[in-house]
Amino acid sequence: MLRSDYDSDITIWSHQGRIHQIEYAMEAVKQGSASVGIKSKTHVVVAGLKRASADTLGAYPQKVFRIDDHMGIGVSGLNADARVLTKYLRNECLNHKFVFDSPMPISKLVLQLADKSQIHTQKYGRRPYGVGLLVAGVDDNGTHLFETSPSGNYFDYKAQAIGARSQSARTYLEKKLDSFGDSSRDELIKHALLALRETVQSSSDGINQKNCSICVVGLGENFQILEGESLAPYLVGIEKEQEPTTNTMEE
Repeated sequence: MLRSDYDSDITIWSHQGRIHQIEYAMEAVKQGSASVGIKSKTHVVVAGLKRASADTLGAYPQKVFRIDDHMGIGVSGLNADARVLTKYLRNECLNHKFVFDSPMPISKLVLQLADKSQIHTQKYGRRPYGVGLLVAGVDDNGTHLFETSPSGNYFDYKAQAIGARSQSARTYLEKKLDSFGDSSRDELIKHALLALRETVQSSSDGINQKNCSICVVGLGENFQILEGESLAPYLVGIEKEQEPTTNTMEE
């Protein structure tokens, strides 16, 4: 039988034990613009690459979202699905704060999100969410960086990259992994930008104030998003680091 005979609904298994609609949703994450997350003992940083629309007059889509004062997300995949999940996460945080008068633990919220995603992989008439999330946050247990996928799986990471050409970013993160734990806030931002730059095609203009955004949250520091002019000092910093390398190669 053809592959198309098994992908008409989420409840249909192929004879190879696969659910093709889940694989299609995970492919949407791989095709989305990249997001990179890194955590240290005190801070978590997520950087997102904004992909320009086909219409040159259009704006760049949002890549990072605030969930609460202690938490935010970076996304890769379908932004429409990301907005739906963002609304869900914000409501869960508000409900928890109203009932318990305290911020919601990161791991508890990620588990609820994974359960919500999993429901869409087993019930007739639904489809998986075509978006992957990097959830960054802090709570009483320290800093956290989670990845969630359309399949309902979630993983805890020290550093991770998702989206198009994310393998190049992961290669950079693996080389620098041992230094992340004791890194400062600014050092984490620098590493996130350098890793994100690895996902950009060589034929493009690289990363700049327009196509890049960063969110950062830390122990004693509320969640904030850095875009535009606030990113300029960090972008200039990584450009200066690249110049000596280029000059050495030319000599």
